[in-house]
Amino acid sequence: MSAVIERGSKARYIYAALANGPNWKTMNLLRKCAAEFIGAFAIVFAGCGAVAIDQISGGAVSHVGVAATFGLVIMVMIYATGHISGAHFNPAVTLAFALTRHFPKREIAPYILAQCAGAVVASYVHVASLSSVLAATQPKQVLNLGVTLPVDGLFTTALVWEFMLTFLLMLVIMSMATDFRAVGPAAGLAIGGTVGLEAMFAGPLCGASMNPARSLGPALAAGEWTTFAAYIVGPVLGAAAGALFYEFIRCQAPSDQEVKGCC
Repeated sequence: MSAVIERGSKARYIYAALANGPNWKTMNLLRKCAAEFIGAFAIVFAGCGAVAIDQISGGAVSHVGVAATFGLVIMVMIYATGHISGAHFNPAVTLAFALTRHFPKREIAPYILAQCAGAVVASYVHVASLSSVLAATQPKQVLNLGVTLPVDGLFTTALVWEFMLTFLLMLVIMSMATDFRAVGPAAGLAIGGTVGLEAMFAGPLCGASMNPARSLGPALAAGEWTTFAAYIVGPVLGAAAGALFYEFIRCQAPSDQEVKGCC
């Protein structure tokens, strides 16, 4: 009997060592990065794909359709992978979560690399699969890969608007992802709805990227870097400000009191 107990104890010890060991942690991080890769890929593949197909089809998708596509793809990918990686899909969101101590700093670089890789791969899929289609229908046109550019060409326009749009987006994300009083199951709808709304009214002005990875993929594939820096600085600063602002307005009650929606 004692031998059976001893073998059981050893088995539990080995399982615990494997579960908590470096190999397990590495595989867990790899799975999360794979989820971030496919999420960022889907955003660019569907959202920027809608831009390209709108061009090829002569406007069949429409601006409203493009905005709705961005919102919907983010919504469905949050529901698909949110429980695996947190569904950041966005370097600015990852950095803002880390800034407010909702994300481990050691995982920042792998997450951002995965997000950027997914976006870049999606843009090159567009180049490989849609360039010939455009050439057959509109021989003199250059494929619109969804590069984010301000309508007036000014760096400051992109910077200011991307800052504000990402500030509001991050405010919603912080509420849904970090506050237990928010309705968790509605996170995808709320965040996707925010992206769709902002793309609807601000897309014609600045592209409404709110995501450095989403801007990187098309910019790299198209070789268009004119105001690219604004689409890094604006979203990163906007997300940081939005996260810090939510931390400021978050109701924090004493441990013996219950918070009911207001301080």
